[in-house]
Amino acid sequence: MPKAPAAEQLKLLGLQALDARLHALDVRRRALEGDPRIAPTMAARDQAGAAAKAADDAVAAAERELTAAEDQVAQVSAKIAKDEQRLYAGGLSKDLEALQKDISSLSARRSDLEDAELEVLERLDALRAAQAEAATVLAAADSAHAALRAELDAALAEVADERASVTAERGEYAAGVDPALVAVYEKTLAKRGVGAARLFHGTSEGSGMALSPGDLSTIRGAAEDEIVFCPDSGCILVRSPEWS
Repeated sequence: MPKAPAAEQLKLLGLQALDARLHALDVRRRALEGDPRIAPTMAARDQAGAAAKAADDAVAAAERELTAAEDQVAQVSAKIAKDEQRLYAGGLSKDLEALQKDISSLSARRSDLEDAELEVLERLDALRAAQAEAATVLAAADSAHAALRAELDAALAEVADERASVTAERGEYAAGVDPALVAVYEKTLAKRGVGAARLFHGTSEGSGMALSPGDLSTIRGAAEDEIVFCPDSGCILVRSPEWS
């Protein structure tokens, strides 16, 4: 078995406490990054964005339709004005009669086009109302997502700051422990997830289980400076006479 003075082995509990804090912070960070509220707010934002775009597209299409209708009314009105100008200028009665018929036909056509234009205008008003409502919903979804993101980012920043502080504290603490012992501890921590724990009244605090009489006898029989390991969790068991 590797060896280290008992006083040095006791220091491992402080190192383990710091590593436990780092682990808890990592768990907290992962929980924040995977916050269950993120996906629903993103989905709501994406859905609202798609609805807003569809509303924008519908308004744009109706506006193009209105422009086309206005152009048609303008063209027919221009033709009527031209025919009326010719009619008022006088001429052969046959030509005047044809102009009157053309003006009458064009006026009926203009009336139909104006009715169609009015229908497009009414539809456009409804589409613009729907567009405004969709924009409001999108703004609310964006705001909700941004608020959540700000909350999580602030919490993540706090975790990062605390982790940096604990990491620095750990570095200082580890510098005061026997390097060879730290190396054994680090290897155990990486492999087992727990580097060291107390052997307290026959129970390994690394596994939370009472050791068997045989294992306990073997460990208690080991020299004080021997490094012993938990038979269940594999971590270093730190012993002390008052914990027997």
